[in-house]
Amino acid sequence: MTGEIKIGNKDTILRSGAIGSCVVIIAYDKLSQVTAMAHIMLPGKAPDTKSLQKNRYAENAIAELVNLFTSTGAKENNIEVCLAGGANILESKDTDVGQLIIISAKEYLNKKGIKIMAESLGGTSRRSVSLNGETGDVYFTIGDEAEKLLWKFSD
Repeated sequence: MTGEIKIGNKDTILRSGAIGSCVVIIAYDKLSQVTAMAHIMLPGKAPDTKSLQKNRYAENAIAELVNLFTSTGAKENNIEVCLAGGANILESKDTDVGQLIIISAKEYLNKKGIKIMAESLGGTSRRSVSLNGETGDVYFTIGDEAEKLLWKFSD
């Protein structure tokens, strides 16, 4: 799912597994129950030469997620998100790509006025996440730990 954006509705359960240094944006609109996930692999904005892989980049992926949401009739100002991922799974001392993606995604979400409700970010372990469109519940795992509730969009 790296670089992919999936959109759904109240009848959809979206999942993303094996999230290492990537950051997954889990998005929900309470009013319309539109759901989405974007799996971001790189910080910043795609260079013009990467037009086919542009959604691997934070700014492009978030812009496309918003476009998909609004194309369903949902309102941009109703979008709320959770974030998961950004681990330094290789425990690199030189470059922490996960941290760069986290910073980039948060900056662009803030610029768009999209509220981050909860997050599970950083560390050195992989994650997985799921979003139930009917309940608005977001669950996550870290490494081999049991699944936990990250956020309830419906509250």
